[in-house]
Amino acid sequence: MRCLLPSLLLAALLAGPAAAQQVEAESFVLDNGMEFLLVPRYEEPNNIAAGWLAKVGSVNERPGITGISHFFEHMMFKGTTTIGTSDPQADRELMAQQQAVKTRLNELTWEDQYERWRRGEIDDPFDPANDTPEMKELRTQLNDLIAQHAEVIKSNEYDEIYARLGGSGINAFTSNDVTFFIATVPSNKFELWAWMESDRLNDSVFREFYAEREVVREERRLGIESRPMGLPQEQFEAMFWQSAPYSWPVLGWPSDLQSYTREQAEWYFDTYYRSNNLVGVVVGDFEPDEIKPIITEYFGRLKRGRQDPPPVVTLEMDQSAEKRMYAEGDFSPQTEVRYHTVPFNHADSFALQMMAEILNGRTGRLYKSLVEEKGIASQASAAAIQLGAPWKYAGSFSFNAQVKGEALPEELEAAWYEELERLQEESVPQRELQKVKNQVVADAYRRLERNFMLMIQLGYFEAMGRWEYINEAPGKLTAVNPEDIQRVAQKYFEPTNRAVAIYRREAGAEPVDPELAALPAEAQGMVKQMLTQMERLDLPQLEMALAQMQAQATQVPPEYKASFEYMVKKMKERVLALRAAEEK
Repeated sequence: MRCLLPSLLLAALLAGPAAAQQVEAESFVLDNGMEFLLVPRYEEPNNIAAGWLAKVGSVNERPGITGISHFFEHMMFKGTTTIGTSDPQADRELMAQQQAVKTRLNELTWEDQYERWRRGEIDDPFDPANDTPEMKELRTQLNDLIAQHAEVIKSNEYDEIYARLGGSGINAFTSNDVTFFIATVPSNKFELWAWMESDRLNDSVFREFYAEREVVREERRLGIESRPMGLPQEQFEAMFWQSAPYSWPVLGWPSDLQSYTREQAEWYFDTYYRSNNLVGVVVGDFEPDEIKPIITEYFGRLKRGRQDPPPVVTLEMDQSAEKRMYAEGDFSPQTEVRYHTVPFNHADSFALQMMAEILNGRTGRLYKSLVEEKGIASQASAAAIQLGAPWKYAGSFSFNAQVKGEALPEELEAAWYEELERLQEESVPQRELQKVKNQVVADAYRRLERNFMLMIQLGYFEAMGRWEYINEAPGKLTAVNPEDIQRVAQKYFEPTNRAVAIYRREAGAEPVDPELAALPAEAQGMVKQMLTQMERLDLPQLEMALAQMQAQATQVPPEYKASFEYMVKKMKERVLALRAAEEK
């Protein structure tokens, strides 16, 4: 993801299926196997939300190349032989020279440096401070080549072309299961989108293949390593999954980010970024008969992969004993209890989602019990899906809560078990369940209002299995009865099936901003990440970023409004501070 705000919006978009109306999508399949979903809608004149996705994410990786799916998200913005460079010939030559130098560096690292590390002679085989003389010379050569290459690179040309011609929202994101590229364009610029997107699929040159590693490593440092909760949460994720390929982070392990080769990347591209593994989605003001020839002309030139992507075959092992993790750091004390459940669209997934809804919200059981009655939590929530999106090959259900006052994380855990026992032993009253169903329908209807939101949902659900989930899931959710909720509460929530994380505040840590502490725990990390990035902006950049956020204020879902307003407030404070400094 290239910025923070879309990740907040995405979480809301994927939090549940659309409801209250049927989506009519036409499936248009090209001879090369690429599928397009077309939904003409005229509520937003001269507006088309368009995107394409590759059915690939971190779940398709393996140790050694973790993070490569996300890295390709970056690579796809680096251009082709016609976009992104002022000198294609020099561009090709410099990339070839970089590859030769980096190949030799990798050989020395994996053979000599790893051996020195195993013997205890050095503490990090990738630290340039531990380089041998030959490695120092090679690293100097590589940096010189990257600097020469920068002189013929036209950075951000994709964004500039789109912006000149009225495009907006040019972005992409990578999840565990999907990599998605999205945009909004005027209706009369659809052919531009078709050419631009098919060109980078047909002629991507992996420009800045080695220089971009630093950008990704910095993204990891900001998104995980510099956040107080980042590394502990990453460790909890790795502990929770035993065998399913969800245990490594989407950003990848640090050693893998430095190690995967161009040859491995080319194999990955040929396997997962070919037409038979791609889906396009077009929603908005267009006539299908008018855009089909354009789609065929541009995307029809893409080639099928020489082989179909290999299936994900490693299933999660049944857990036979409780797992526990204790962490201390510069964060508010909190607790997570997570259970293994079911993957996307499983028959029990709908009862689990409704169970979470019963627990959530200001009128939900967790808030009433832990926040209002016991007064031990500042916030508490349950989630049948993680980070707003379901898992394709496995599933989980989690309880999260943050302490209030002098309460202890263990008290939150005990209170959760009390609420869980109620669900296991007592049937949910029909009136309480119906109230939740009404809210689910209302929220889902809102997610259908904009072309952009619908486009993302269609593509994501098609990648997960079938786009028709948008139409089918509402009935399955509203059909859930109290007996279904009680049954899943009894089936999946055994002590041996859970993992528990207890987060304590370390002694001597700086006081937590009360407003930040009041935000949901899962949002605090993202907010802190954005505030860190904000500190690096100069005044003009910060003013522009603030204006962009304020322009999107009406699109922020209610559940993220507090986080959004907090970020806007902090940005305004930073702007005022920088202006005052300039006036001195």
